[in-house]
Amino acid sequence: MTTTATPATYGLDASIPRFSLARYQKMIEVGILTPDDKVELLENYVVLKMPRNPPHDGTIQISTEALAPLIPPGWRLRVQLTVVLTDSQPEPDFALVRGDARTYVAHHPGPADVGLLIEVADSSLLRDQRDKTRIYARGGIPCYWIINLVDRQVEVYTQPSGPTALPSYGSVQTYQSGDRVSFVLDGVT
Repeated sequence: MTTTATPATYGLDASIPRFSLARYQKMIEVGILTPDDKVELLENYVVLKMPRNPPHDGTIQISTEALAPLIPPGWRLRVQLTVVLTDSQPEPDFALVRGDARTYVAHHPGPADVGLLIEVADSSLLRDQRDKTRIYARGGIPCYWIINLVDRQVEVYTQPSGPTALPSYGSVQTYQSGDRVSFVLDGVT
């Protein structure tokens, strides 16, 4: 069993219940949680998603247009859609996943399907840098980017540890405004 550090941005109150991935999915299936509930499952905690604002949404639009021509055949860009990990069901801003338009009609992509996850971060920066980095490293996501609107940089995380006591990425590169970010998909440049 994997030991995790205390989450930095949620779960600090012992009275907050934890939910298994199966129980969370059942709550969605039976309508306890609906699309109107702006939540996601992170390390077995149902947490509120950060609110979106014009800089966040505008960056998603700009990034979608920049990423689209880079996507090779056999891969799909998913925007703000679910990815399923062992103890989490996040909705990253972008997921580049294997397959075609019909691949994920009956199930969400899992770690083996993901080549790159991207979060656009302003109000969510702390959660994306601490919690989601840990969650994605534990899940073995090969490449994770944070488009950091606060510091006007892109943080690129590679070499995930997988399920260890303190999951992390072995390599972190930071690109400043104006730098060219290398497009790495599934560990390949």
